[in-house]
Amino acid sequence: MTEPVPGPDEQSSAWRAAECAARESYGKLLALLAVRSNDVAAAEDALADAFAAALSRWPVTGVPSTPDAWLLTAARHRLVDAARHRAAEDRAHAAVAADLEPAITEIAEEGDVPDLRLSLMFACTHPAIDAAVRAPLILQAVLGFDARRIAAAFIQSPDAMAQRLVRAKRKIRDAGIPMHVPDVRVMPERIDAVLDAIYVAFADGWGNPQDTTMERQGLTAEAIRLARLVAGLADREPEPLGLLALLLYIESRRLAHRPPAGGYVPLSSQDTVAWDGALIDEAEEILDRAGAMGRMGRFQLEAAIQSVHVARRRTGTTDWAALVMLYDELLRITTSDVVATNRAVARAAVDGPEAGLADLDRIRAGERVESYQPFWAARAELYSRLGDRAAAQDAYERAIGLASDPDVRRFLMDRSRLAASS
Repeated sequence: MTEPVPGPDEQSSAWRAAECAARESYGKLLALLAVRSNDVAAAEDALADAFAAALSRWPVTGVPSTPDAWLLTAARHRLVDAARHRAAEDRAHAAVAADLEPAITEIAEEGDVPDLRLSLMFACTHPAIDAAVRAPLILQAVLGFDARRIAAAFIQSPDAMAQRLVRAKRKIRDAGIPMHVPDVRVMPERIDAVLDAIYVAFADGWGNPQDTTMERQGLTAEAIRLARLVAGLADREPEPLGLLALLLYIESRRLAHRPPAGGYVPLSSQDTVAWDGALIDEAEEILDRAGAMGRMGRFQLEAAIQSVHVARRRTGTTDWAALVMLYDELLRITTSDVVATNRAVARAAVDGPEAGLADLDRIRAGERVESYQPFWAARAELYSRLGDRAAAQDAYERAIGLASDPDVRRFLMDRSRLAASS
């Protein structure tokens, strides 16, 4: 009997269900499989096969009532089959397969999927893993980033990043690195990479509103959920609280930053009425708790900068002098050109555009910001304030050429036209 051919509606329904499962459950499913098998790469392959099978079978059989359970069962079977295949080909894998099969098959097929993401995240930060690849490994293993996106975030070549990730996963498997949340005494030594990965994930989702693929949808919400988990776990560490406060401050401005009607609105021009007061109040309380611990770090400083900005909803003005001081301290910690660019903008608001441009000139001397779009946008704005149309237009052209977001590009084009006509 010929199997029925699914129609467009069935295919669309299956795709939406798989997309939803990937967006909401990928990290939990992958973490469970990886923790039980102690093999991140094998778990990734098995879960990828399960999603492929779902897209093939669900249009025919219908979307199951519990898609996560279906995917988990399919991935379990593939993990066990792969282990048996390796054991048949190589005696060295026989003992591993013998231990693996019970660990995988005991995973329940029904019910809620236990959340073992923190166990997987901290396995990625084990001292045996190269420190430079810990945060990238978390991004791929827990949040499903591909090597290209990770390489872009860490300014490396995709091929080099892919090779480093493969080696790190092999190290976890071959060294038998334990997958569990570490003792509270060693957690401070391993938490930085976890926080970095969460922040990169949030920034990736926040900065790509035009991208609606399943791997990006809900990324900011997922990052905030992970930040809450880590802050609750490491409740005696101030930096997880600082990160959570930072993300909440930024998230509070979502509707003002990207209005429902479309477009891009920079922070200085946003309508404070559109900010989410509840999120801001929560962020303020969390930042106060972090500050009371008396150990200031990068994420607390970044959150403090956001706190100064959101104070505009009460005062109607921005305390630029306070921002310069906070950026000074953040720059001391990070030596980041991104921070230096933001500091130059704040200083221009205090001491005038000439002072801001002088700071930007010093940053440019390092030649690391030639492809950094906000640097050129800031430069264009300051030249425009000085009335130097030619220099402003040159800088706007550079900024527009570097803008990948259509809304940002249109905003810069509008600013460029305004500068040319003033």
